Amino acid sequence: MTALAQREAAQARFAAETERYRRELLAHCYRMVGSAHDAEDLVQETYLRAWRAYSGFDGRAAIRSWLYKIATNVCLTALASKRIRVLPSGLGGPHEGPEQPARPLAPGEVSWLEPLPDGWITAAGDDPAAVVVTRESVRLALIASLQHLPARQRAILILREVLAFSATETAQILGTTVAAVKSGLQRARARLSELDPASEILLAPTDDRARALLDAYIAAFEHSDAGLLERVLRADATLEATPFRQWRAGRTRCIGLLEAYVLGSPGDWRLLPTTANGQPAAVIYRRGADGVLRADGIVVLAATAEGVSRVVAFHDPTLVTLFGFGDAPDSRSVVTGV
Repeated sequence: MTALAQREAAQARFAAETERYRRELLAHCYRMVGSAHDAEDLVQETYLRAWRAYSGFDGRAAIRSWLYKIATNVCLTALASKRIRVLPSGLGGPHEGPEQPARPLAPGEVSWLEPLPDGWITAAGDDPAAVVVTRESVRLALIASLQHLPARQRAILILREVLAFSATETAQILGTTVAAVKSGLQRARARLSELDPASEILLAPTDDRARALLDAYIAAFEHSDAGLLERVLRADATLEATPFRQWRAGRTRCIGLLEAYVLGSPGDWRLLPTTANGQPAAVIYRRGADGVLRADGIVVLAATAEGVSRVVAFHDPTLVTLFGFGDAPDSRSVVTGV
């Protein structure tokens, strides 16, 4: 066998053994770094390093654990030189003063959390129970809280509690001791409880109630209907949007801001349904002064049985392409509500 044939055979074996883990490694990197763009790059780096080391892989560890060791260390290296990614609610309490136009923070002033397309980490043929677990492990509130943990504590918590690696396996992945893993997990749990003490039960994006709430939210924006928004949001709902520092708590304040500065006139907005972070979401287009609809970003809803408890909008046009949509909306009819 020629050297080229040997290389091609090795590449085929490598792909056969490793490609089935790509989606879960992408979810892992996203949990670690809070950015879909960065997670995609880190998975690519993981596979590049794994291929370079593949000839020396002796099979003493399961290939899945071996890949997670590489991916985790790739993430830890990347995190060492970057600021944590946050949502506006991670920068301080809600805005309590009089309503006024918000000033967007300058690019680079804050590193913002990004949403994750569900299609990146789940497939149509996946086991339904596994899909539920994956959705719950990438909920936006959880990802936001994870970013406030020290990077190694974050890795320990994810490896132990999300991926169910044993303390011994986690120690091997991180190159540390079992005692250090147990101690780090205890501290991570305590800190996470402080950050997100009362995790609520969210409806799956496939739930009819969640779909109805998303449809109504879309209709409210497309028809500039503050009254419909009032029926969609819970009384204690919160509203935040990047790249703005100020955020709102309470339905009255949320609708007051939207009605004063955001909703505009019917037809100013076009929203197309999607899913992100295991939650109902929509791609956002906004009509400019020239009458043209342009990509604006993504909005993610926390849908509960009582209504939408949290709205997070990411005003970043590049996310529209990331979610697989075009620069302008297609010809599908406007959602008219529920």
